[in-house]
Amino acid sequence: MKKINLLFSTMLFAFISLSAQAQTADQIIDNYFKNTGGVEKYRALNGTKMEMTVNAQGMEIPVEMVQLKGGKMYLKINFQGQEITQMAFDGNTAWSTNFMTMKAEKMESEMVENIKQEAVDYPDPLLDYKSKGYSVEYLGKETKEGTECYKLKLTKKPQMIDGQKVDNVVFYYFDIENNVPIMTETEIKQGPAKGQMSVSTMSDYQEVDGMYFPFSMNQGGQPLKIKKIVLNPTVDEKSFMFKE
Repeated sequence: MKKINLLFSTMLFAFISLSAQAQTADQIIDNYFKNTGGVEKYRALNGTKMEMTVNAQGMEIPVEMVQLKGGKMYLKINFQGQEITQMAFDGNTAWSTNFMTMKAEKMESEMVENIKQEAVDYPDPLLDYKSKGYSVEYLGKETKEGTECYKLKLTKKPQMIDGQKVDNVVFYYFDIENNVPIMTETEIKQGPAKGQMSVSTMSDYQEVDGMYFPFSMNQGGQPLKIKKIVLNPTVDEKSFMFKE
């Protein structure tokens, strides 16, 4: 009987621990959305347009990025007065500009399928994550760049890389004081940096039409300064389409 009671107590403790952990993760996410505008505003968001600059070898390069609910998006840069589409997706076709030939080239089917899969993440991968088939785990507290953070592990649906299914995991670090993400980490799955962590940082949160967005970011070592954010922009559909 003692063994049975001990086993029951152990199982109960484990269940309570897991429940508390899941609740903590959901509380962090709930507070994040509450602090940045509210879940309903996120759900009502149909698109965003960001005007920013990226610092590349001392040069300030203008960048424009548009993302729409459903997956359509484009990322354009203005280099020496010439507009170049670095990436675009019209819902079916993904393409980019070849910097050598300056011609538009379609991306391979594997990349397109991954982009389609990621389309459900807009406007935020953590929004309604359970309905997307994702899971979130609270990993405790950790200090990043001198700031104490909550660490969450978001596990999304696997991606296809070189014909193989690979894990699709993002680690989030939430500033404990303000309960907003200040860093994310993802493992690089291919190329020379395969196996290393890709780190993105976010700071300088500012209000835009009742929502809060980071206006300073660093992605892969490239600092980005956001100049303007437009919510629910009007965008010409031709901007996303492949240019023959």
